[in-house]
Amino acid sequence: MQESTKKIGVDPGVAATLKGTVFEVRQGYKSKDAKRQNADIANAATAYTQAYLPCAAILSTQIDTDISDRYRREKWMLLTGVVGANDPLISVYDFMRDVIGYDLASFFERNSPTLRKAVEDILRVLLT
Repeated sequence: MQESTKKIGVDPGVAATLKGTVFEVRQGYKSKDAKRQNADIANAATAYTQAYLPCAAILSTQIDTDISDRYRREKWMLLTGVVGANDPLISVYDFMRDVIGYDLASFFERNSPTLRKAVEDILRVLLT
């Protein structure tokens, strides 16, 4: 967590008080909905008041640069679905492997056909 707070520029005095991290997990973040962004920023402020580092874990690389820049300015830790970065401060998959001890990227690779079929079945039902 110390490396994360340094990376995003959290004041060292504030960083020293943090007792953990709270995660917002999403598949992607393509919306430029200001209301959603403002709610996320407010949630981050609340996390800091409770001594938690806010972290957005985006499972894909689908996040607009303007949005990612804004979240970082607001002191969110931001992990995206970059594969092969070998950096747990950038990649949600590297974080999961190196910090949590579970290879989430391999899980998705192993289960891709099953997950794809389940999504297609659900979409077929919804669209007919």
